[in-house]
Amino acid sequence: MSDRNTTGEGSANATSDGGAVISDGSLVARWEAIREREVTVVGLTVIAVALFPWLFSRAPVVSDLLLGYQSLATLMLIWGIFAVGFDLLLGYTGLLSFGHAAFWGGAAYVAGIVANNVSADPIVMVVSGTVFAILLAWVLGFLSLRRGGIYFSILTLAFGQMLYYMSAAPLAFLTGGENGLTGISVGALFGQFHLESELPSVAGTLLGNWMYLFVAVFAVLAVAAAYRILNSPYGMVFRAIRENEQRAEFVGLNVWRYKLMAFIISGAFAGVAGSLFTIHGSYVPLQSLYWTESGEIVIMTVLGGTASLFGPIAGAGLYLYVENIVSGVQTLYLPFTQVVLVQDFGTYWHLLLGLVFVVVIWVAPSGIWGGVSDLRSSVRNLVGGDRR
Repeated sequence: MSDRNTTGEGSANATSDGGAVISDGSLVARWEAIREREVTVVGLTVIAVALFPWLFSRAPVVSDLLLGYQSLATLMLIWGIFAVGFDLLLGYTGLLSFGHAAFWGGAAYVAGIVANNVSADPIVMVVSGTVFAILLAWVLGFLSLRRGGIYFSILTLAFGQMLYYMSAAPLAFLTGGENGLTGISVGALFGQFHLESELPSVAGTLLGNWMYLFVAVFAVLAVAAAYRILNSPYGMVFRAIRENEQRAEFVGLNVWRYKLMAFIISGAFAGVAGSLFTIHGSYVPLQSLYWTESGEIVIMTVLGGTASLFGPIAGAGLYLYVENIVSGVQTLYLPFTQVVLVQDFGTYWHLLLGLVFVVVIWVAPSGIWGGVSDLRSSVRNLVGGDRR
């Protein structure tokens, strides 16, 4: 073969018979262009969400072990919606909130109260909880964003705790106090489809029940909305604020207004997730307003990878897997033997999660998704796919 022309990514490679083949770089560039399209991102999300419950708990290899954890797949999507919205604030705008449990738990309570007193329709519950979260985010954001840095984080924590203690005592007649809000009855979707009933035919094999399908639709919409926001002028401004807030002000941007909008949008995502949490569990614990819930969403987002669309979802899935499945392991054996390594292994799941968090941040500071992206780029460069 004669010498190859590698002056450009889309250049052709000359062959000995005078023909040409398209370089690998052009194929990679073409795929990258297709992969970045909104329709591709949403389409791949739909496929992943549709296959996830079957791969997680219904596939032949795992069905014997995880068949009882089918509802956990739904819970992972709910927390994934929460994490995607939180990442819009933390990863893309650079604002660390320790009070997002206020929107998650507040929306959950409002959805439950509306179900018990107004309408048990799932759509009405989600809309009411989300509207409450948006209004609460506007108020708390208006007050908290007057300060920046650690002061903003502490203010959001304080407001979140205020809501927690108000729900525990003064508002106990609405929230149920320390017992949480119980007796929530969720109605049928569109008055016909009970969320706990199985889907028909192939849909039932893949997705399970109507509850998962209902949550999955909101998960796909959340990813689509986040992708549209991040690729809009608003998303560009969010990134500019994260990189250099003063420079963004110097070019004439109203930074405070954009930060408030990022806070409200993030609160809206939390409101959707909190409302779905109530529908999923038919119960709202007081713990949903506690500061530890805010801490969990921070861990999930950082673990999966901030400033990435799917990283927070991966982080939420890993966190919930350790919390719900690993915590149930009673005895840990040496591989391929019956030698006991640890008794009551599940009680140490917090320690295991901490170790996982440290290892991930040490090996891949940009989180799980960032580490996968870095590995993909390294492999592509190794095989000569990137010729720029």
